Amino acid sequence: MDGSPGADHRTPASVTEWARLFVSYCQYDVSTVPGVSDMEIYTLGDDLLHVGGPSRFTGFCGIHTGWIEARIRVRPEPPTEAEDGWDAISEATLWSPGGRLSVVGLMGDGAEALTGVAVPRGLIRVRVHARDRLHETVRTDDDPPERHELHVWAVSEETPWRTVLADPGGHDWEQKPARAAERAMLSLVPRPSARAALLPPPPSDPYEDDAGPARVAVVRHRPAPVDVPAGVLPAGDLEVRLERVDGDTLVWSWATADEPIFPHPLATLPDGEPSTVRLTPGPDGFRLRHEGVLGRHAFALGLIWDHLLDDPGSYPWMETLRGQAAEATALAERTRRLRAEREAAEWGGAPPSDRVRGLFGQARSLARIDRPLLDRLDALPAARQREAACWAARRAMRVAGLEQIGWIADALAAAEADRPLPRSFTEQGGAAFHRLLSDPEVPRTTVPLRRDPGAFGRGGVTEILQQAAAFPALIALANDDPLVAAIDAVYNAAIAHGDDRDRFLTDAHGALR
Repeated sequence: MDGSPGADHRTPASVTEWARLFVSYCQYDVSTVPGVSDMEIYTLGDDLLHVGGPSRFTGFCGIHTGWIEARIRVRPEPPTEAEDGWDAISEATLWSPGGRLSVVGLMGDGAEALTGVAVPRGLIRVRVHARDRLHETVRTDDDPPERHELHVWAVSEETPWRTVLADPGGHDWEQKPARAAERAMLSLVPRPSARAALLPPPPSDPYEDDAGPARVAVVRHRPAPVDVPAGVLPAGDLEVRLERVDGDTLVWSWATADEPIFPHPLATLPDGEPSTVRLTPGPDGFRLRHEGVLGRHAFALGLIWDHLLDDPGSYPWMETLRGQAAEATALAERTRRLRAEREAAEWGGAPPSDRVRGLFGQARSLARIDRPLLDRLDALPAARQREAACWAARRAMRVAGLEQIGWIADALAAAEADRPLPRSFTEQGGAAFHRLLSDPEVPRTTVPLRRDPGAFGRGGVTEILQQAAAFPALIALANDDPLVAAIDAVYNAAIAHGDDRDRFLTDAHGALR
């Protein structure tokens, strides 16, 4: 048992040396996927281990804070009997997707020999042996060190944790199977993360690696026959359908619920393939074998079956899911209301048509200064929208003194004749705008800058160059979408009118009639 010749007649696949491990609060963690935990401590377990999820459990020590010694034995096959010389022995099944197991202190303290130890992939059984578990208040220098030895072997069935040898000095822990079943179901139907889309994606989930290990079975025993009726197990937006094939066989399959409870229902099933549930009576009691389940789901399904077999018709996870759904519904309503308020501020009232809301350009800006005018433009046929754009562009050129500038007048006339604007008005780099600013014939006047309600920017600017404000109304005519052209031309023309903006907007309403 301590590594001496003859201490163990079975030859393990590997064995680590005894390593010193610093523990805190009488605990250490055993895991095959670091950092993953689906269940809080003190839910299920005994005086030596408490299960914490499909890939983790907590081991308990006698010493509160200090050093223990530990090692790991990986066996080619399960032990035939419990070893002598230990004060307590307990075991549990873990899901090992990557074939590595680590034993670390509660605060993350670890030993190299106990970190990333190679173990079989898939389901493994871990049996913990402990002795000399003494609290430091009673431990003396003459006492041997506290030792924990973990035996690991491959299994194809998920079975419950169990006490192999109870510590005579231990005490009974309250078991909470309903709480365990609740946590198990919630782990199978998790809500999507609210993680911001701008953040980088999280690292890949090792649970998703099912390329190697085959599907496994969940096995449960009861001393007396129990009934597993066909029907539906509710799971919020999803449900489990149990359909009877014959007297002793049912098919388990996931499906979306007919009446989901969340405002944005889940659509992805935990497992798209059906699995088989076999019920077998025998001389030692009743056996349930759930075959063909994903290895990463075996732990959770085992806890769900533990609850269903002992308390049929009870679904403790539904209260939590209904509470989450109520919170999600309230949040969705609050978000909808805030969005409506924000859009009302952006659009100067109720949001316009979906088409207008999807436009780039000056639609929001025009809405803030004259929302009825925006709606009028939206309601016009395409030909009238193009006419409105040309009308606004000419008014803008006129008020800025650009209507008689030859190359500008030619461009405006081309647009009014339904001909394309010259290339300088449409090419990238703003050649036409640069020409506007450098042409000595172009006048230079300024107009007051009237801020749009709710607009941002422009700092302390109070005046703008009138010609620079008007010219985008002409460039807007190059847009192939007549509604965009009309909106941008009307808005920029209004800005170019400065203090006469309201008069221009009144004229625009008249022109649209």
